[in-house]
Amino acid sequence: MQDLMLEPLSKEAFAPFGDVIEIDGSDWFHINNGTTERYHRLADVEITGSDGRPIISLARGDAFDAPLVVKMLERHPLGSQAWIPFSRVPFIVVVAPNGEDDKPDTSRMRAFYAEGNQGVNYHQGTWHHPLMSFRSRGEFIVVDRAGTAPNCDEAFFDDTWQIQGLPENA
Repeated sequence: MQDLMLEPLSKEAFAPFGDVIEIDGSDWFHINNGTTERYHRLADVEITGSDGRPIISLARGDAFDAPLVVKMLERHPLGSQAWIPFSRVPFIVVVAPNGEDDKPDTSRMRAFYAEGNQGVNYHQGTWHHPLMSFRSRGEFIVVDRAGTAPNCDEAFFDDTWQIQGLPENA
């Protein structure tokens, strides 16, 4: 088993894999006669394929606790996928760039701790671990692609990684 160090989720660190969706540090403008701050275009929805269309879903994710072990990653080759918590539960984000063999490059895999006020939008084709709500069941808005073409590739590993650096009192 190999160690995978957890790091805080930030826009800069996550940029190669997608977008961080959060209010803090984002530009905004007033709408609705000045009563609402709009944090506009925090992420772009990417959709390809002849019958693909963007959809909005809700998801409820079981609670995960230490030790967290990574044995596989998945990707969506025909569209981006956003996970936005609305129950303010933190979650763990694991991503990897594409390798030369069209599989995840696990030597450059990264793990991020997403606060309950941060969401992520995985760019189209980004290898990532399925949802891991941290220590509490989480509820999420999911924005992704629907269509008839297969849109989920999975890669399972012979080796495993254990996420290190999980917060004690989160």
